[in-house]
Amino acid sequence: MDNVPGTKGYEKVVKQFVEASQALDFDVVNKDFLNFIPQLASRILDAGSGSGQNAAALAQLGHSVIAVEPFTPFLDAARSTYRNLSITWIEDSLPLLKKLGNTPSQFDFILVDGVWHHLGEKERVQGMARFSSLLCEGGCCALSLRHGPAGAGKHVFPTDGKRTAALAYQYGLEVVLYLTNQPSLMKNKPGVTWTRMVLRKQNPL
Repeated sequence: MDNVPGTKGYEKVVKQFVEASQALDFDVVNKDFLNFIPQLASRILDAGSGSGQNAAALAQLGHSVIAVEPFTPFLDAARSTYRNLSITWIEDSLPLLKKLGNTPSQFDFILVDGVWHHLGEKERVQGMARFSSLLCEGGCCALSLRHGPAGAGKHVFPTDGKRTAALAYQYGLEVVLYLTNQPSLMKNKPGVTWTRMVLRKQNPL
């Protein structure tokens, strides 16, 4: 699925991106999300899993992980590096995640790390609706929003935490964590900051 617009630019830096990503420490990168990851073995979706390091860490915690990634070289690297872990790797893309089917409430936790800036406004609406459908009641979606100049990925759009929070609310998701101006943990990223959010699916009245 290398024709997905959000993968544009990554074909030039596959080796560098994979090495840098797989070297990241999950507990450091996702420290703000750790308290929201279920303690008991649960069903988790890594949406836009890149080279697989987050999915691997979640699987090592005992969770049942489905990792979705549209860029074949990243997916191949993930499958190769983490081949001994029980992870379901799927080549598919946001915002629709068609290969997950139409069954609602499939996941207790969804991780969306460094993906949102590759989606346009209409796609973000579709994506948020999809996350809401896929989450179980009380389940959480952890979302990282990238701000600043484009890096390797060239198909990018500005992100805004407040607008994202408002969109989440429209689809029954409550903002339970909202952190702004978080520094980039990758080297050589001047001007890049992050907003980290956790959205919890509210129980219907």
